[in-house]
Amino acid sequence: MDVKRYSPEETKALLDSAQGYVYLDVRTVEEFEAGHVPGAKNIPLMERGLLGMAANPHFVDVVQKNFAKDAKLVCGCQRGVRSLKAAQMLLAAGFANVTDMRGGFGGETDHCGCIVAPGWATSGLPVAIDSPPTDHYSSLKSSQAV
Repeated sequence: MDVKRYSPEETKALLDSAQGYVYLDVRTVEEFEAGHVPGAKNIPLMERGLLGMAANPHFVDVVQKNFAKDAKLVCGCQRGVRSLKAAQMLLAAGFANVTDMRGGFGGETDHCGCIVAPGWATSGLPVAIDSPPTDHYSSLKSSQAV
């Protein structure tokens, strides 16, 4: 399934517009708490477990509880891989307006670790550390349906 991808600058323009876009940060809770796009909502695609990273089995359900199927969502992660997968999953689940931010928060890298697409933070865009509890996964996973 083809996903429309935006650069960090294009994403910032969408988020700043009056069009109602929401940044969906699909990184882990720990990554989100270390710094994120201002106003982002955190619903992890993957979670850290005893044996390493594992898929969050509640990802699509939590998104469905918090957003209407026509919500304008821009998915983002650390490098751009998880968010692209998340966007594909949400489109397959019936969400109509899901896009991806190429480069994620820290920048997309090649096999040598060189940045090939800048991320939000590496582009010098604003970074938030604090955010309202309602933006955190613990609140979003326990919220009532839309």
